[in-house]
Amino acid sequence: MHADSTLIDGFRPLSMITPHTVEEIGELIQQAAIEKHGVYPIGGATALHLGFLPTKPGHAVDLRGLNQVIDFPARDMTVTVRAGITIATLQAILARENQRLPVDVPNADAATLGGAIAVNASGPRRFGFGTLRDYVIGISFMTDAGAEAKAGGRVVKNVAGYDLCKLHIGALGTLGIVTQATLKLRPVPESSVLLASTGRTADLPAILDRLHQSTTQPICIEIESTDSPSQCRLTVGFEGSAATVGWQADRLREELSWPTPMKFEGESAMRERLRLTDALNPESAKFSFKAGMLPSAMPAFLARLSESTSMKWQAHAGNGIVIGHSDDHHTLGDASQLLAQLRELAAVGRGGVVVTRCSPDWKRELRIWGEPLGDFALMRRVKKALDPNDLFNPGRLFI
Repeated sequence: MHADSTLIDGFRPLSMITPHTVEEIGELIQQAAIEKHGVYPIGGATALHLGFLPTKPGHAVDLRGLNQVIDFPARDMTVTVRAGITIATLQAILARENQRLPVDVPNADAATLGGAIAVNASGPRRFGFGTLRDYVIGISFMTDAGAEAKAGGRVVKNVAGYDLCKLHIGALGTLGIVTQATLKLRPVPESSVLLASTGRTADLPAILDRLHQSTTQPICIEIESTDSPSQCRLTVGFEGSAATVGWQADRLREELSWPTPMKFEGESAMRERLRLTDALNPESAKFSFKAGMLPSAMPAFLARLSESTSMKWQAHAGNGIVIGHSDDHHTLGDASQLLAQLRELAAVGRGGVVVTRCSPDWKRELRIWGEPLGDFALMRRVKKALDPNDLFNPGRLFI
């Protein structure tokens, strides 16, 4: 194992360990348990800004040494890989068999599969294809005893036992270290098209109503802020057979009343989708949030955001998700005031807002995960049951 050091949110230097086998991870966990230290799994370090500050000294575990393809039975349209493989590398391997994992992960060249699972990463095509919860059918993870446990399987039709796969998705690495995953796949589509048009923000409610009533079936509906508060950019995507995609693109042009959209096809559509995906996690951001609500509440929410000239935002309009970023240095008071207003608007749509990036000193003041809901106590109980000594990512999800 190679050792170095790193920081998480400025928290004291953590020794960085780079294991190359599961056995090495197990030994590290056992040693940390004896020392009463924490174990902090790290992949491509693209989402370390998420969560509270660590609460224990310990070891950061760089999992990129575990990046092997374990099994790829292409006819079954599944693949089993170690968690340290990057998303870009995985997609390149799948493409050789004309297959793909249709989940958009920001910074795919650096982001690892294990990290994407930990934060439940997703992007524009979430509307049409879902999230990692829909594709992980088997998982292996390290327990607090330093042993590798398995859940699910390597076949799609596997329903035996508790679904521990879903439990680890979005758990921020607090329930164990994911070492391996089996994914179900989809074929690469014959055709891919994105239509993009810029129009008045005030027209969004009518545009979204038309999209909801449309006879087409988009796989993504993205709205982005522009340099003008009164303007926004709408991007609608289609994938499938060439005939079906062509018909849907032509039909949508007839149904919408915005200016004639630009059309991206093939490679240009892929580049534009990657741009939309990477814009969800810009490295330059000083303050970021993610909001979820009923799609019907989104226009009012976006109207308030448009009043803040320093805030750039992007919405998965079909899912009711809004991601906002600011490159400016806000004060804690300004951030708190804006957050209170946004949470009030999201609550009208039965939703909420979490802070995904801010100064470490602000994290407790801003209640980054929002007000605890009824499921929060259950989540704590699950954490206590699977990690009673608080070894894995201590403090990052629960204080």
